Amino acid sequence: MMERTHTVSMIAALMVCLGGGVSPAWAETSMLQSYKFETPEFLHPHPFAKAHVVLQVSEDNPQLWGLTLNNITNLMAYFGPDNVQIVMVAYGPGLKMLFADSPVAERIKALDAQGAEFDACNVTITGMTKTLGHRPKLVDASAIVPGGIVRIMQLQQHGFDYIKP
Repeated sequence: MMERTHTVSMIAALMVCLGGGVSPAWAETSMLQSYKFETPEFLHPHPFAKAHVVLQVSEDNPQLWGLTLNNITNLMAYFGPDNVQIVMVAYGPGLKMLFADSPVAERIKALDAQGAEFDACNVTITGMTKTLGHRPKLVDASAIVPGGIVRIMQLQQHGFDYIKP
């Protein structure tokens, strides 16, 4: 048993040295492989939430982004972070809100830490990758979903209230 433990430790150390223990260039979460329209999944499940809200961001407008984050903050303050399931979905030009260098990136990270979810549309990511010539780097708090509109439809069909600030 001691020999096996030593071998496993050596393999783990080698992987770290070869880069296997280093975070990938994109650390956001992907729901692409596990996505099922009939069964929503969440980065931060709130099984006892009394309120369920999905917010749409589809514009490249930092003032609107601030308003959206204020809405999320206010919902959490009113219901309590554990009593509301909040998912913000960004697609089209609104995906820029979730860029790592976005002016609201730090607020997104803080709200993610409190339980809000920030979903990024893979259709938009694919289009922007072609336009930009590289994949946009998203804030680590982002979760990639197959399509922004599909995610909004999914959540509405499962009882989420829809808000477009």
